[in-house]
Amino acid sequence: QVQLVESGGGLVQAGGSLRLSCVASGHTDSRTAMGWFRQVSRREREFVAGLEWSGGGITYADSVRGRFTISRDNAKNTVFLQMNNLRPEDTAVYYCARGGSTVATEAYLYDYWGQGTQVTVSS
Repeated sequence: QVQLVESGGGLVQAGGSLRLSCVASGHTDSRTAMGWFRQVSRREREFVAGLEWSGGGITYADSVRGRFTISRDNAKNTVFLQMNNLRPEDTAVYYCARGGSTVATEAYLYDYWGQGTQVTVSS
């Protein structure tokens, strides 16, 4: 079992920044990719960013490329998502998830998920 806990969400004005963190605990010895997704209401979860255990294979959704940065600290079992120049359309619940050996954009390829953290961007 792996537990993932996100933090760092909140309310911010358009153009502002937030830094999300995701701490993993439990059986964290697998060298797996990690991803960030977001979800608005009952819409499908949307891939935001992902990276491999090595820190390579960094992939971003087109909608966030150039504004968001994903990183990880394996010694602390933590993945980060730095979000700059936030827009109202970035408002969503953000989830981190554990993937396989490489980054995937499909949610069904991730097996463990956190509970999510709300990000709200006001105009």
